[in-house]
Amino acid sequence: MDFNVKKLASDAGVFFTRAVQFTEEKLGQAEKTELDAHLENLIARADCTKNWTEKIFRQTEILLQPNPSARIEEFFYEKLDKKIPMRTTNGELLGQYMLDAAKDFGPGTPYGSTLITVGEYQKKLGGAERDFLQTSAINFLTPLRNFLEGDWRTISKERRLLENRRLDLDVSKARLKKAKLAEAKAAAAPDFQETRPRNYVLSASASAAEHELRVAQTEFDRQAEVTRLLLEGISSTHVNHLRCLHEFVEAQATYYAQCHKHMQELQKELRRIPNAFTGSPSTSAVLAGPSGLSSSSLPGASPPARPPVSSGHSGLEASTLKIEEVQPPATGTRKAKVLYDYDAADTSELSLLADELITVYTVPGMDPDWLIGERGNQKGKVPVTYLELLS
Repeated sequence: MDFNVKKLASDAGVFFTRAVQFTEEKLGQAEKTELDAHLENLIARADCTKNWTEKIFRQTEILLQPNPSARIEEFFYEKLDKKIPMRTTNGELLGQYMLDAAKDFGPGTPYGSTLITVGEYQKKLGGAERDFLQTSAINFLTPLRNFLEGDWRTISKERRLLENRRLDLDVSKARLKKAKLAEAKAAAAPDFQETRPRNYVLSASASAAEHELRVAQTEFDRQAEVTRLLLEGISSTHVNHLRCLHEFVEAQATYYAQCHKHMQELQKELRRIPNAFTGSPSTSAVLAGPSGLSSSSLPGASPPARPPVSSGHSGLEASTLKIEEVQPPATGTRKAKVLYDYDAADTSELSLLADELITVYTVPGMDPDWLIGERGNQKGKVPVTYLELLS
């Protein structure tokens, strides 16, 4: 093994002088060469690009793969340069479970046949998700990763080298300054016995410091130019990332359009399947209770038809019922949630607003399609089909 002790000692000496210079700069005991404004702006812009690209990359990874264990697994596969195994999406897995359940429940039953239909479309949704994940990873994540792991590492390396060249330059300036001060001091207070030898040594030291400074300045300028060219390439990076961003949005739009199309087709298929759970409106609305959803409470459902008014029932006709004289029973009052807006047809009825809570009860001989509803000081008849009893 070729072990160069002199080179090792030289590198250690350079490292030590740089550390001393850096420490003195932080303490305000040494001068620091400032970079030109253009280069400083390029460095700030590059740092901003790196920071936001990293955040966007990490969050996009979370969006595409929320499972942290799966992300770690994919990371190791990439580092080992191996192909990532095909992973079943959640939609595909759900669809397969539905298909398997339909076999046990019986594909000829209403529930089983519906499970088959929904399961097939869930698998289609999962397939669309898989295509979206693959397209986004190739067209968006990969360019961002290439910048962070490739271009940015090169830029960081050259910036560190530039900082070392600046420290060497400032060390050379400090040495030249000390040599000039020593030479001036010797000239101001000459020693007549050793004037010529000491002046000669100091002059030679100053000349060596000047040469060292010129070399350091040349290396610094060369490295500053290399770093500047790399940093100016950030503009090209922005253009490339802009193109990738458009492709990512296009992939999202395609994915959501496919999902919308599949869901519309699924709804059409479900409308062709007979609903075994369909019952009378009053039964489905009243008996649903707080833990179940009736068919009338589904989003987009239209309110039921207004129930007919009975011509008479045990002497309590709609025209002769005096609402103000009706008193609530001691027991039997219940809370009810209003499912739809309802406009009272006359003064004996109570207008309703969807989602409000009212107190309801019945009185002997009253039409079973109607209840007495109370809201504060207001009281009137309300149709049962517009209500969901809660307690």
